[in-house]
Amino acid sequence: MVTISSGLLTTGEVATLLGTSRQQVVNLCERGDLPFVMIGKHRRVERSAVEALRRPKPKLTRDQLKSLWLHQAVAGSLVTDPDAVLSKAADNLDRLLVQHQGTMTEVWLMRWRDKLSEGPGAVLKMLTSEDPEAVELRQNSPFAGVLSQPQRQQVLKAFTRSGWENAA
Repeated sequence: MVTISSGLLTTGEVATLLGTSRQQVVNLCERGDLPFVMIGKHRRVERSAVEALRRPKPKLTRDQLKSLWLHQAVAGSLVTDPDAVLSKAADNLDRLLVQHQGTMTEVWLMRWRDKLSEGPGAVLKMLTSEDPEAVELRQNSPFAGVLSQPQRQQVLKAFTRSGWENAA
């Protein structure tokens, strides 16, 4: 019988909890899907991170799915012209922060500012992820105007044709 300690877990303990191999845990860590710290030459993972990974992700609502599709299209623009997309988002953020001072929206906009400062990779993750933080961030998006109106309409038509509008 394996006894699993509390707090920081070894990759072997995490593998036991997840019902997978130690190598799969290492892969999750290296991909950034499971946060870890190095203690000497060994990875250690917070129990809370493992528990979060084990929890089923909530299904997205229709509006959240539609937002995800639109932001995935923005992600396409981001990877082809990161400077223009990040500049547009930064300009929008400046305007929106003035409009939403002292509100909860301001908190989410400041988190977008942090993501923008981390660079295209961090922004891309928030644009395309189904993680709760990304879902919330997309509800307060600074990416208006990145897609042209025809591009936006094309995405929305594709969303409707795909049957996703009946999901959730």
